[in-house]
Amino acid sequence: MAGLNAGSPMPTELTLHAASRKLDIAFDDGARFTLPCEYLRVFSPSAEVRSHGGPMQTVPGKRQVGIVAIEPVGHYAVKLVFDDGHDSGLYSWDMLYALGRDQAGNWQDYLDRLAAAKLSREVE
Repeated sequence: MAGLNAGSPMPTELTLHAASRKLDIAFDDGARFTLPCEYLRVFSPSAEVRSHGGPMQTVPGKRQVGIVAIEPVGHYAVKLVFDDGHDSGLYSWDMLYALGRDQAGNWQDYLDRLAAAKLSREVE
């Protein structure tokens, strides 16, 4: 198995907890992350969220979103299928690692962007 970047940590476990809406991922360097489905959804690598190369879009109303399927993409990524119908982002191992490593800062940035836009995490 090869990562996107030579020497990148590779996943050793990937476990979806549907009831709590969390994805656990462990890597071969010992790192382990628990990533909420909401976090993964609002930080999707899709063009829709990434604004086709522009600034990242602030996606509101995803507090209760879940993952209904995880589809492998080669040996380098997974496609996460969310219960709101979103399924266009490919999450590389490098991206999942970075999302885990940078979760606290990313999440605070997201909450700040929601507040600035007067948007809610709840479905409106």
